[in-house]
Amino acid sequence: MRDVDVAVEAARAAADVLLDLRAGELTGRALGDAGDARAQQAIAAVLAAHRADDAVLSEEAADDPRRLTADRVWIVDPLDGTREYGEPGRGDWAVHVALWEAGALATAAVALPGVGELLVTDPPPAVPDPGARRPRIAVSRSRPPEVATAAAEAVGGELVALGSAGYKVTAVVRGEVDAYVHAGGQYQWDSAAPVAIALSAGLHASRLDGSPLRYNEPDPWLPDLLVCRPELAPALLAAVR
Repeated sequence: MRDVDVAVEAARAAADVLLDLRAGELTGRALGDAGDARAQQAIAAVLAAHRADDAVLSEEAADDPRRLTADRVWIVDPLDGTREYGEPGRGDWAVHVALWEAGALATAAVALPGVGELLVTDPPPAVPDPGARRPRIAVSRSRPPEVATAAAEAVGGELVALGSAGYKVTAVVRGEVDAYVHAGGQYQWDSAAPVAIALSAGLHASRLDGSPLRYNEPDPWLPDLLVCRPELAPALLAAVR
């Protein structure tokens, strides 16, 4: 199997488990906790079956120190947006499966089970033309950063509150919004897979100072990021630096 096919199988396995759980009797926090655990099991089983020699960095598993010297590391978030997943009717949550290889993101799949979509790096998605609308900037539902307001003002745009980090990145890929600005910090598994897909689609992805996003670092914390349509990048970076 190609690496991208392994990523797809793992993302779909987790998505199926999550949808089955959501159709049951659990709700709220109990549903989210069960979803985190069961989706992790589903992804781990696929990776063990097809890529047993690779290291894994996952939100829902103990950090494997082998990853720091490995050439191939799967970076996964079995359920990105546990809060949104636990809220009936919300679709802005995701499943992330990315492969980091020899210093860079190599391939990825992101499942969006709540809206019935799956995005991959190969073939890369085509980003829709935004037309003449005002630029739309995705921000956190609960804690939109002040830099996002500056970014929106710089391009004459509007802020759009969305759920999980992965959903916000893929919202740029899918044309729902034109940029995602985040300054509150998150972990590498929150963005690795969707950023890989955004880059494959020709979008801009970087830190807010314009430096590259780096993954499989010893400290998995990632302080900030910007994902946007490339034509907006100069103005947005100037506004948020």
